[in-house]
Amino acid sequence: MEVIFTGLKQTPEMVANAAIQEDVDVVGVSSLSAAHLRHVPRLAELLRENGGRDMLLIAGGVVPEEDIPALHAAGVRKVFTMGSDTRDIVAYLNEWWAGRNAEDDRP
Repeated sequence: MEVIFTGLKQTPEMVANAAIQEDVDVVGVSSLSAAHLRHVPRLAELLRENGGRDMLLIAGGVVPEEDIPALHAAGVRKVFTMGSDTRDIVAYLNEWWAGRNAEDDRP
C-alpha cells in the first residue's frame, strides 16, 4: 500500500484533488480542531462528485463521540478517536482491503 501525505492544514478541495489525481483507494484525514464537521463532509462530497465514490474515507483525531453519527451520515466509513490503537486501524484497513479484493475476484 502506498501512502501519499498531503501535509498539514489542507483544504477539502486540496485533499480531494490529490486523492482523485493519485487514484487512491483510501483517504484518511485527521482533525485536531473542531472543524471536522465542516471539512470532512465537504471532502466526502467532493470525492463523490469527482469520481472518488469508491474510495474508503476514514477520519480520526479529536472527534467527540456525539459527532461520529454525523460523519458516518456524510460518508465517513470509520472514525478513530483519540487514543485509538494503531493496530486496530491497521486491522480495519487490512480487513477492508481483503473484502474489496474478494469482491473483485467474483465472476
